[in-house]
Amino acid sequence: MAAVGVGGSTAAAGAGAVSSGALEPGSTTAAHRRLKYISLAVLVVQNASLILSIRYARTLPGDRFFATTAVVMAEVLKGLTCLLLLFAQKRGNVKHLVLFLHEAVLVQYVDTLKLAVPSLIYTLQNNLQYVAISNLPAATFQVTYQLKILTTALFSVLMLNRSLSRLQWASLLLLFTGVAIVQAQQAGGSGPRPLDQNPGVGLAAVVASCLSSGFAGVYFEKILKGSSGSVWLRNLQLGLFGTALGLVGLWWAEGTAVASQGFFFGYTPAVWGVVLNQAFGGLLVAVVVKYADNILKGFATSLSIVLSTVASIRLFGFHLDPLFALGAGLVIGAVYLYSLPRGAVKAIASASASGPCIHQQPPGQPPPPQLSSRGDLTTEPFLPKLLTKVKGS
Repeated sequence: MAAVGVGGSTAAAGAGAVSSGALEPGSTTAAHRRLKYISLAVLVVQNASLILSIRYARTLPGDRFFATTAVVMAEVLKGLTCLLLLFAQKRGNVKHLVLFLHEAVLVQYVDTLKLAVPSLIYTLQNNLQYVAISNLPAATFQVTYQLKILTTALFSVLMLNRSLSRLQWASLLLLFTGVAIVQAQQAGGSGPRPLDQNPGVGLAAVVASCLSSGFAGVYFEKILKGSSGSVWLRNLQLGLFGTALGLVGLWWAEGTAVASQGFFFGYTPAVWGVVLNQAFGGLLVAVVVKYADNILKGFATSLSIVLSTVASIRLFGFHLDPLFALGAGLVIGAVYLYSLPRGAVKAIASASASGPCIHQQPPGQPPPPQLSSRGDLTTEPFLPKLLTKVKGS
């Protein structure tokens, strides 16, 4: 939970500033700059390490662990983490926590049941990731998996009536082209390939994972915007459903083998690293992105692709040819362009056309809302109140 510690210490510092006076402007700017760099590092390492660790754990010699058990364990750990964070929000009061969970989970059971759909899809997606990474090189998977940006954008337009700028549509086309080039390189590759690796199965799994990721992400966003539940409560509910559905999938796909060989068969420190990364990764990114912005997230994704490619060459003997480099470059550029906010694009276009200028608010109109230093307009504390409590509140 390193990101929670980062966010918590920052929030605690902010609380101290409120109670004892404002921070110096220079120190505030420097602190936010350092926080953005830390956020960038955490996002890059998390995005790249999950793919590389799964690939490494699935290619180790010896007994191979059951992917379905790893998915279940990740859901259990994620749910327990959210439970601890909610416990912190209730300032360690067990009675208040129990009453809150009874009201939010059981009394408002309709809202709880709504999360069964994205939970089912996320469980399927997590299992598909293991299938895809077991059949594709880590770098190829990392590039192809960026198709989730395309599917998320399409589902956002269809389900949330969201409009995309011309630059975003162009970046999606660029993204699709880059992924197609990478897959063409993979299909025509002449290098040695493990006997148990099937690129066709890997491609089908990653495409299905991208479709499920896009739909589940937009559906989950719609639920969050239509209710007052905190992100930790919603993730706890997802964890409850995910654990139950994961156990059903385990019984259906590998029940006999797990019963005979044991739930933790084949578990090594590397496998536990994968489980911990998958369990806490999404929560870490959620916290880090809260203190960053979309451009930073785009940079992190692009850098993680580069890092995965370099590490794959070193760890797995991945062969980097010009066709793969071209496709990966197009994907990296598309990810960055898609993450640019519309205001930044217009500002860049305006600056290039007329030079630097100071924007003046038209008379008679209210000033635009000011973004906070974290790049958002929300005022609800994202971290537990125990960490963000301000003196006198």
